[in-house]
Amino acid sequence: MRETKTTTTVQVELTAAPSAWTPYLEAKGHPGFYQRAEWLRVLQTGLQHETVCLQARQGSDLTGVLPLAFVKSKLFGKFLVSLPYLNSSGIVADSPEVERALVDRAVEFADELDVRYLELRHEKPVEHDKLELAVTDKVHMRLELPGTADELWDGLKSKLRSQVRKPLNDESLTVHWGRHELLGEFYSIFCRNMRDLGTPPFSRKLFASILDEFPHDAELCCVRLDGKAIASGLLVHGPGVTEVPSASSLREFNSTSANMLLYWTLLSRAIERGQSVFDFGRSSKGGGTYRFKAQWGAKESPAVWQHYVREGSATDMRPNSGKFDLMIRSWQKLPVWLTQVIGPSIVRGIP
Repeated sequence: MRETKTTTTVQVELTAAPSAWTPYLEAKGHPGFYQRAEWLRVLQTGLQHETVCLQARQGSDLTGVLPLAFVKSKLFGKFLVSLPYLNSSGIVADSPEVERALVDRAVEFADELDVRYLELRHEKPVEHDKLELAVTDKVHMRLELPGTADELWDGLKSKLRSQVRKPLNDESLTVHWGRHELLGEFYSIFCRNMRDLGTPPFSRKLFASILDEFPHDAELCCVRLDGKAIASGLLVHGPGVTEVPSASSLREFNSTSANMLLYWTLLSRAIERGQSVFDFGRSSKGGGTYRFKAQWGAKESPAVWQHYVREGSATDMRPNSGKFDLMIRSWQKLPVWLTQVIGPSIVRGIP
């Protein structure tokens, strides 16, 4: 593979030390958070992906970065993605010229690695003639946070307040914060929820690596009913924005409204840490999770996943493509313990 490409005054090169990007990305704030070296180590440790790091320079100045993961499996094929698991992690650059130069090199890598497609997970589209397909059917759901939890409470509609008040007043429900000591309870609920949805679960190692890489910015919350964990969520606090990569609850305990208590607690925690935005994650417009997030006051923010497609369709790997309907129905019938054994090796190959 060629290691250097020059486009006018922009030089794009490979780097084995993305930790050197940290000052540049920190200056970008939250838009640079998911390109940090910590996330690449999470993907390497938790999903066993090879990573490719491209950086652009103009003179001696770093002017753009693009981290990529090489996703491959015998079942699904090969893909080049920035970045799997994360919702927003494409190019960070100082100018359109730099963006185009980084895409040029990423396209070359896609050709050299013979992947099915290159996927760049942007929030604003990058203009490039090779990025012919943009998937925009999902949106980020984000809530601008007030200065206090009391202000947040006052801004909720009365119906939602009553749904939160019920579990808040239930003495059998308790809330617990922690990290690795809560990982077992979190993962058990997560895998049960994934099985019910018909989706293979990520490995426990993925979540452990997130906690390892972000010792001050990643934490777990667990809601217990008489000592039994029935709802749990993972929070990651980035610059000004708190995100919940995963939150689940056991369906047979829906009558307790533990999920409402969980989300109220997560939102309150973000406010307590002085964050300005709570990111609920991506949802399909108008879907059930979209409506759940909207009731808290979350608003749409674009999610533009751009593709250079070399084989098939970029939507083939999406759960709603129709290709996996039989697999989903079959997966829902498996015992949870079996999904924990075979699921991680399957899902790591899905971009």
